[in-house]
Amino acid sequence: MGTVVSLTVASDTYADTAVDELESAVDVVEGIFAHLDLTFSLYRSGSEASRLARGELTLASASETMQDLYAEASEWRLATDGAFTAERPDGTLDLSGIVKAHAAREAALSLGALGLRNWCLNAGGDVLVSGSPGPATHEPWLAGIVDPLDRRALLGAFPLQSMKALATSGSAERGDHIWAVGGAKPEFVQVSVAAADIVTADILATTIVAGGTRTLDQAVEKWNVAVLAVRPDGELLATPEFRTAT
Repeated sequence: MGTVVSLTVASDTYADTAVDELESAVDVVEGIFAHLDLTFSLYRSGSEASRLARGELTLASASETMQDLYAEASEWRLATDGAFTAERPDGTLDLSGIVKAHAAREAALSLGALGLRNWCLNAGGDVLVSGSPGPATHEPWLAGIVDPLDRRALLGAFPLQSMKALATSGSAERGDHIWAVGGAKPEFVQVSVAAADIVTADILATTIVAGGTRTLDQAVEKWNVAVLAVRPDGELLATPEFRTAT
């Protein structure tokens, strides 16, 4: 997926957890991301996604995972009035806008099955947490948000409590790679969204970059999310939760 994935387990949890169990957790997370990358990467010529793009495979004959994520992405397209889409401008099916969040969602299920309750998973800036970094004090995990205009600085740190996930999309790190609605230049250079689940956070962050202020307003009205958006001149638009945190 062209990114770094890290797993942090709370230190006092580590003391009660066997080293081989922690190694198993890392192996499981790594395996989930690696498998999905092999399936969905359009940069791998032999991937299922690339075979679909070349017309060597039809969606009806694709794997269940491919079909399920396409169906989920299609539901999000309807829910966002087309601001989120699984097709590139040339018509190529591209599920990269949902697959990383799906991988994090699957990893969370596996970590829970392994008995781990206090952890932080960071997949290229998309953060999903469980429990607390200090289970005895129940303090929240804090997710830092990088300033897109100064990558050495933070705009703030958001406490992940009832909202367990935070995703950030934009052009600051990977350049322009999000297709704005109508082909216009994106109104925001970076958007961070906190939500109860990582798929909602990730998709809405991308959607708001694509759709601008109008889509931001719709997202806040329709979903229980917190949003921090950055314009090219550095102006910030923030919902109350982010104004308190930052």
